[in-house]
Amino acid sequence: MHCLLWLAGPLAEPASSRDLAELQGISPSFLAKIFPKLEKAGIVEASEGIRGGYRLARPADNITVLDVVDAVEGHKPLFDCQEIRGRCALYGDNPPLRATTGICGIHAVMLRAEQSMRQELARTTLGDLDRSTGKKMSPGFPDQVQEWLSNRVTARTEARLSPTKDPSAERRRRKP
Repeated sequence: MHCLLWLAGPLAEPASSRDLAELQGISPSFLAKIFPKLEKAGIVEASEGIRGGYRLARPADNITVLDVVDAVEGHKPLFDCQEIRGRCALYGDNPPLRATTGICGIHAVMLRAEQSMRQELARTTLGDLDRSTGKKMSPGFPDQVQEWLSNRVTARTEARLSPTKDPSAERRRRKP
C-alpha cells in the first residue's frame, strides 16, 4: 500500500519495484512478486525502457483498498471454519443434530466481521489514503522522494550508457 501511494500523487513518475522496495526498506524480491499481481488486477501498469517502471493503471480515486487486498491475497475468506462442533470427543462418531445444525456461532461472528472489514476497505480509495497521509508529511518530503527516485533512474541510465571498463581493450588502444 505504501508503495502504491508513491505512485498515486499528481506528479508521480513510473518507478521500478526495486526502487519502491528500497525506498520503503522492504525486500525487493517480495515486492517483485506482488507487483505482477497488481498488474494482472489492473491496478498498476508497467512501462518499459530506462525511464520505465510501474504507474497506476487508473486514477487513485478509482482504486479501493479492497481492490489491492483482493489482488494480492485473492478472494479467500478471512476465517476458514473447520466445522469442529461435531467432532467433540464426548460425541464419538454420532454427534447430536442440535450440535451441528445451522451456522456455528463463531463462524457467524467471523462472517459479520469480514463483511464489515470488506465494506470499509471498499469505501476507502488510494486517493483517500494519499490525501490523508499527505497531511502527515513534512513540507517538501514528497519532492525529496521524487528526486530520490529520479536520481536512481539517472544513475541506471548513466551506468547503461557508460562504456564498460575492459582492461584488455584499454591495453589494445595503448599499443603503438
